[in-house]
Amino acid sequence: MAFRFSLASVLRVRESIEQREERALQRIQLEMARVLRQIEELSAEIARAHDAQEEALRQPIPAGYLHTLLWEAQAAVAQRKALLSTLQALEQQRDKQMKEYQVAHRNHETLISMKRDQRNAYELEQVRTQQKSLDDLFVARRHRI
Repeated sequence: MAFRFSLASVLRVRESIEQREERALQRIQLEMARVLRQIEELSAEIARAHDAQEEALRQPIPAGYLHTLLWEAQAAVAQRKALLSTLQALEQQRDKQMKEYQVAHRNHETLISMKRDQRNAYELEQVRTQQKSLDDLFVARRHRI
């Protein structure tokens, strides 16, 4: 008789839940990486805008051009601030999702451990049964002699 784990269907469900939670966590982390990249790009854009303002102030330029430079820098700063807020929300979401993933992982690992324990007990029982059969066979042959 082959080993059969009575909670195999529950194990499959727990495994799929763990995988789903892990994929959700990965999506959040990818979104965080994208937002971080945008923040870095905006920081570089802000630095370039400030450099352009400094350069423009050293030369006689129309006020409209200077105003445009200031507006671009302010828009980049506002966009960066919004991205930082988004990043903070993503970090909170990641922390929450990490906890959900850890619970799902722990539940899956618990069932894997139960399966391993039951399999070990089954194999031990199989060995005992085989040994008992061999012992009985030995005793039966010994009595015939």
